Amino acid sequence: MADEKLLFREELLAYDRLFGLIGYPLSHSFSKRYFLDKFQKDGSADRQYYELFPLEHIEELPQLQEWYPQLRGLNVTIPYKQQVLPYLTELDPEAEAVGAVNTIRIDGQSWKGFNTDIYGFEQSLRKLLSSKERLPPQALVLGTGGAAKAVIYVLRKLDIAVQLISRRPGADVLTYAELKEKSLKDYPLLVNTTPLGMSPHTEACPDLNYDQLSERHVLYDLVYNPEKTLFLQKGEAAGAAIMNGLPMLIGQAERAWAIWNG
Repeated sequence: MADEKLLFREELLAYDRLFGLIGYPLSHSFSKRYFLDKFQKDGSADRQYYELFPLEHIEELPQLQEWYPQLRGLNVTIPYKQQVLPYLTELDPEAEAVGAVNTIRIDGQSWKGFNTDIYGFEQSLRKLLSSKERLPPQALVLGTGGAAKAVIYVLRKLDIAVQLISRRPGADVLTYAELKEKSLKDYPLLVNTTPLGMSPHTEACPDLNYDQLSERHVLYDLVYNPEKTLFLQKGEAAGAAIMNGLPMLIGQAERAWAIWNG
């Protein structure tokens, strides 16, 4: 939301351990509810807390450590998965290979970056593809941002060839207009890593030839709100297998929690 502000909250100092999410905007995030529910269930809600920290500019990040010395971990979302790198003291090898971070473990002055999107996406994608006789030979990845980097990493790990699609042309990148000249039959797997279709703009979707989709296709949308984006609706109408980003989100959150707890 445009009126989100990063404000000091003295009441957060009452907790022994503090976690949170940085990004901008953050009105769409499920992370706070997810972790607060987890703390309630394990009986630790009086000792630890999870807060949303809307940073309008990444340069505000050091302010958090100054305000909250008990900060132990952060999740990172749009648009800072790459911009956060200069603020870290160390990178996990997978995060370094991907070039994007969505989880930070904080221990004093040590800020180590991880990419748990890799784990979340791989586990959920394997489940989605489990009914197929074999993995798709190639995939379209819509978008080239920080989330796309984790997706590309996993697909290449699985020996699935990747074709990137973006609004802007680039090396090894097709524009949506150029994709219109090709057949989607050649790409059994389509992964949307863009925010197109995310609430409240649910009427939007990537500009594709959806009439070329069939039951042989698999559509994965990293968006989880709404539960079924227009992109997924069009795939389902064509008989394709579909999945939204919630299983990935849960998987990456659980991996982040394991990292924060050593």
